[in-house]
Amino acid sequence: MAPKDQPKHILYVENGIGYGGAIICLRHLVRNLDRSKYLPMVVTGRTGPQYREIAEEALWKHIPDRLIDIVSLQRILAAQTWPDKLPGIRFLTQQLLARLDDLINFLPFFIRLLWTAWRFKADLIHANNEPLCNRAALLVAKCLSIPSICHVRGDQNGSHSMRWAYSLPDHFISVSNWVANSVHKKLDIPNEKISVIYDGIELEKLDINADGNSFRKQFEIPQEAFVVGLVGLLIPWKGQELYLDAAGLIKDKIPNLKMMIIGGTPEDCIDYENELKQRVIEDKLQAIIKFTGHIDNMQQVYAGLNIVVSASTSPEPLGTVVIEAMAMGRVLLGPNHGGASEMITSGETGLLFNPGEADSLAESIIQLYQSERTRQHLGQAARANALKAFSIKKHTQAVEGIYSNLLSKKPCSIN
Repeated sequence: MAPKDQPKHILYVENGIGYGGAIICLRHLVRNLDRSKYLPMVVTGRTGPQYREIAEEALWKHIPDRLIDIVSLQRILAAQTWPDKLPGIRFLTQQLLARLDDLINFLPFFIRLLWTAWRFKADLIHANNEPLCNRAALLVAKCLSIPSICHVRGDQNGSHSMRWAYSLPDHFISVSNWVANSVHKKLDIPNEKISVIYDGIELEKLDINADGNSFRKQFEIPQEAFVVGLVGLLIPWKGQELYLDAAGLIKDKIPNLKMMIIGGTPEDCIDYENELKQRVIEDKLQAIIKFTGHIDNMQQVYAGLNIVVSASTSPEPLGTVVIEAMAMGRVLLGPNHGGASEMITSGETGLLFNPGEADSLAESIIQLYQSERTRQHLGQAARANALKAFSIKKHTQAVEGIYSNLLSKKPCSIN
């Protein structure tokens, strides 16, 4: 542990499914920490070009959290019928795979993380994802007798293991009031252990006048096209299939329509991406649907879109697309649940559609297409709201306040 007059050592652990909003927001936080008070180190379970960039901003270490892909084996098992021929076989095989995951994946990651935290002399561990997938980090904190914080970014529908995992952190940072209420009601976490802090981004670095034409040229989109973009990792609950349903409903109703699917694909979801592309062919949507993959310069993307869509079929805590699109002054169309409904006032700072309903999504796209004036008004109002809510300075100060209180063992609820 650091001496009293030295910066406290904060170990961040990121175990998300891929390079998405959680790690992007963590990087914003790490870049803006007061280095006279806190020295950050980031550990990620995955690696790649975007992850390696973290080393330019803070101490960074990649510790693989998956040596064998047990998830794929579990999917294969779920599709089989033979385990149901004898009572208890499916349960036994599921348990066997779970214990194999503990032995081959969890245990090596835990041991290496414990060694890393001890060598780093961590004063506090900040898990950037849900407690269950970050249980190794939280257990390391217990072993070293240091406080831990867990950033909560998702729903809490899960097993008894999830309830146990939620008992480990000393404090929770919730990215929205919707998530905080869910944690409190479903898992009986006391309100004083939960702080609601909206994710922050470096608003002053956003170029709202970015060249959207560069994005259009890159993907051969005509300047006269009306462009809708669904932004997010290619994961089933992000709503890409719903988006394709809506595309089929409006493809003949909007001239020069292009509907972009923007985002990378985690290794776990390659099959899902292939299924989406096959469906585009089967539904004869090739003329309007384009997949971009991961894009680094999202400012040009937002500038090149007429409408930004968030279509999560499960309530999303507060998607990064909501924050970025609003901050860029783009008109945003989101589902009326989760964090989107908390941040978007329909008809004032964006539009909300009925979750999971392709007809509602399609009607909302057509409504926005028909009025450029409405799109401009909603975009301007969204940006004004974002400037108040998503300041990285405000976010960082709130998080640092929790660090300070935990390290001095003071109550630290911030709502």
